[in-house]
Formats: sequence, structure tokens, C-alpha cells
Amino acid sequence: MLGGVCGGLAEYSGIDALLWRVGFVALTFAGGSGVLVYLLLWLLMPADPVGVAAPGRAVAAVARPPAGPRSPVPGVTIAGLLIVVGILVLLMNLTPWDIGARGILGAALLVVGAGLVATAFSNGRRAKGGLIALGAVLSVALLVASAEPWQHGSDMGDRTYRPASAAEVSHVYHGGVGDMTVDLTQVSPAGLDGPVTTRIDHGFGDLQVVVPTSADVRLTVDHGLGDLKVFDRGSAAQGFFPGTGSASWTGDDQPEFVLTIDNGLGDVEVSRG
Repeated sequence: MLGGVCGGLAEYSGIDALLWRVGFVALTFAGGSGVLVYLLLWLLMPADPVGVAAPGRAVAAVARPPAGPRSPVPGVTIAGLLIVVGILVLLMNLTPWDIGARGILGAALLVVGAGLVATAFSNGRRAKGGLIALGAVLSVALLVASAEPWQHGSDMGDRTYRPASAAEVSHVYHGGVGDMTVDLTQVSPAGLDGPVTTRIDHGFGDLQVVVPTSADVRLTVDHGLGDLKVFDRGSAAQGFFPGTGSASWTGDDQPEFVLTIDNGLGDVEVSRG
């Protein structure tokens, strides 16, 4: 309401100003990008010239053709966007699934894109302008959210994790772009109170996981593109892999390490060291 941005977008697109305000509030909570986008639009959007005349001049009346019926596509698209975002937020709050701002903004942009495709088959007035503007806002917000972790160097580059004990093993290891090594050979299977459980989420690059020679391992791998090598057994990635030279902590069929690997693009190798 401060700069009339949402009102101007509503006038141009035919989408209610309240929905635009809700969208900007949502973007504000998604990394604060809503404030930045609002300020940029406030500066860049032209002021409404309707009813404004220069001193001493009369405003010329412009005859406009009668407006056609309004297309239902923008309203349906906005409703679908709010439903999708609401479902994703509920999943984040009710399940361990961490979608993040990039996931939410990407899903919202996908819905808007589907709406733009639908407008190609709609002849109603103001069917495209608002969705294009909303798509541009979401695109800028997605770029900001996607670039934010890279500015801190947390998602790019090679990395190696080498915990010295079971207590130092993280529940989750995250990798973005670059090669990644998780070396668990210093974690002794002897004297464990229970299995060491960890998950490795890696995006792009080669991934190498090394476990102790004597450790029994239960392994689950969700692999995208690239070669997969598990204990010299090719792509046999699922199941129980007994160690050599020692028994498990509670029996021969119980693992000492429970590993879950989710890799996107790159080679994956799980070996003993």
C-alpha cells in the first residue's frame, strides 16, 4: 500500500491487489526478497497518468474499445500457486522434508509457467500481463535465493569429511557442486552402543564414501546420472554388506553403519579402507 505497486499491478493484470500483497509478503519471508522486489518496482514502474493534466491543458478523452470478458486463467493460476505453496509449507512443518526457499519459489514459478501456457488457449482480456509480471517477480526472487548460499561458499567446491569418532559423525552431510569425500575409517566399530547412522545428500560431482574394513554396513543409494560402485560389486547398491574380521555389535545380521546416499550427477563409490 505504500507505493501503490500492488494496486498498479492489479490494474494492469486484472488480478486482485490483495493477492499481489499476499505474494509480496510470501516473498518477504522467503529470504527477504519481497522487500527488494517491491522497492525496485516502486522505483521503476511508471506513475498512473489517468486524470492528471499539465497546467493549462485539458485532458483529452481517449475512446477505448469495449473490454471483452475477463479470462479466468490468472485467478485460477494464483489459486493454484497459493495451494501449492501452502502444501509445501505444511510438508516442511509436519515432515522432516526440508524444501527450502528455492524449492518453494521453484514450485511457484512452475505453476505460473503452466498458467502462461494455458493463456495461449484463452482469449480473455488481461490473461497474460499479470502472469508475466508475477513470473518475473518470482524469477528474480529465485535467483536471489539460489545465489545466497554461494555467496558464503557453502555449496560449491570440493570437500572432505573425516570424523574421528562416532560422536563426531553428522546426521546429514550436504554437498552442492564439487567432489565430496566422507571418510569414516577412523570411527572404530568396536564398543559402539548402536549403529552409526548418517545421510549424504550430494548434488553435482563425484562422491566417495569409505568405511572401516571390519564394519557391517546397511546401505541405501538413490543415484541419478553417473557410475555406481559399491564394495567392488558394481551397481548392487541396496542392502546389507557384512564386514571382514569382526562380528557386529549385536549379531551378524545387524549393521554398525547405516548409510543413506542421495546423489544427483556424478560417480559414486563406496569402499572399505
